[in-house]
Amino acid sequence: MSGEVPDTPVAQVAARLLSNEPVGAYRHLVLDAAAVAAPARPGQFVAVAVGGDDTAHLLRRCFSIHRVDPAAGTVELVVADAGAGTHWLVGLRPGAAVDVVGPLGTPFPLPDEPTGCVLVGGGYGSAPLGWLAEQLRAAGSHVELVLGAATADRLFGVEAGRRTADAVSVTTDDGSAGTKGWVSDVLPEVIGRSSATTLYACGPMAMLRSVTDVAAAHRAVAHVAVEEAMACGIGICMTCVMPVVQDDGQTKMVRSCLEGPVFRGDAVRWEAFADGRCAVPADAVGAPVAAGGGGH
Repeated sequence: MSGEVPDTPVAQVAARLLSNEPVGAYRHLVLDAAAVAAPARPGQFVAVAVGGDDTAHLLRRCFSIHRVDPAAGTVELVVADAGAGTHWLVGLRPGAAVDVVGPLGTPFPLPDEPTGCVLVGGGYGSAPLGWLAEQLRAAGSHVELVLGAATADRLFGVEAGRRTADAVSVTTDDGSAGTKGWVSDVLPEVIGRSSATTLYACGPMAMLRSVTDVAAAHRAVAHVAVEEAMACGIGICMTCVMPVVQDDGQTKMVRSCLEGPVFRGDAVRWEAFADGRCAVPADAVGAPVAAGGGGH
């Protein structure tokens, strides 16, 4: 696998918003940000300042990069209008200035040789997968997409996926499109027919855990881009720490914005996540120790 981060400085740019169009339940934004586009790779993200010069929103909002066009110098994002910050962003008109920092984080590692790959996306978490699919197919891999959402209008990338992947499977919780159920319900069949050895996934944490479990049951490796809340995106605030098993077998709390957001699924301590929170496993390095107990 090749997952080295390009040795290129992260850029902070005053990007110009070129377009802002609806795409299903989301907005598709195109930014003129050549310094970010050139080194970016699928799986990385950007941190965007929101609210304008007089805003009380001091923290940036982090978004997966949907795709880039290095020749045109453009960066594309898919944004859900889910709060005050994103509401401000999706309300901008073309020509507006947007302060962007990126590319940030680790990319999806690419296989050294062509192989069967299944890409799994939940909701607009599938935004970076079309770009990844193009790179995998260009390198000779067989690529299938599995896209899921609660309802049909929350799906993203289905039609584009049919143009870029060898096959696309769709699931919705309510059955309003594709197979009724979760992505994990159709994954075994997709992995079996594609002889996939590698899975890539981006979406809610519960979905990433199920993808990892299905991959392990089929002797495949899952690489997952986590969606832990990132307040700064550059490793300072420590809001996105999560437990990950290291090469030496120890569990360490790492920052998903710096050490991630892409991790091997089987290295993540999924049992630590519950009710939207992440606990520190008792055996993690530096874990709190009860009074009178031992420690690391």
